[in-house]
Amino acid sequence: MSRKALVVYLMAGVDTPALAEAAVAGGADIVEIGFPFSDPLADGPVIQRATQRALAAGVTLPRVLELVREMRGEVSVPLVFLTYYNPILAFGLKAFCRTSVEAGIDGVIVADLPPEESGPLRAEAMGAGLDLIHLVAPTSTPERMRKIARASEGFLYLVSLTGVTGERTALAPELTQQLRALRAITTKPVCVGFGISTPEQAALVGRLADGVIVGSAIVRLVERHGGSADLLARVGDFIAGLKAPLRSGS
Repeated sequence: MSRKALVVYLMAGVDTPALAEAAVAGGADIVEIGFPFSDPLADGPVIQRATQRALAAGVTLPRVLELVREMRGEVSVPLVFLTYYNPILAFGLKAFCRTSVEAGIDGVIVADLPPEESGPLRAEAMGAGLDLIHLVAPTSTPERMRKIARASEGFLYLVSLTGVTGERTALAPELTQQLRALRAITTKPVCVGFGISTPEQAALVGRLADGVIVGSAIVRLVERHGGSADLLARVGDFIAGLKAPLRSGS
């Protein structure tokens, strides 16, 4: 495919609907919405700070679902939750899946839920029409990649590096090999995240992957300029810059 997807991550909060609209206007094809959890094991410092701000502001899963309903009327691209298993379990698996779909969510990524333990959530997700998207680690073997690919719907989230989320000056040298290995065992779309923060990096990943996921760089932009009159314009312009090299796959 010549046109590659740009997946944009936003931490849920009071400005999420407006930021999501700005992201889509800038070229985002999918919007990931994180809702805060007190022990974000896979998140780097930027998203951890966003998590703490959201928790301090009283952001809860029911409130996030309200925000999704609000933005769904204005945002037509797929919306995907990115979270951890504990908040889902506390909410109730069936209630979470059905309420998420009713609110307008298309899929969910659960960072700490391996496919071996995802059966109960997968059953409820399938029944509700919610895609359960799994992560592929840099250390995943071909056998494990196959297991993850079979368990995933929507797309596969390939983690580009070992460690937590956050901007990096360079991509992992093993990424090309990882992408080729994953391509060899599945025809499902593969999107790459962790560490991508510039148009140049997006272009490199877009040559081999179906999509590019960017989170920390956008969350940092919101952190620096939150409350300013030009925040939405800054976010939209930054996303447009990331999207430009993906439109032609160049």
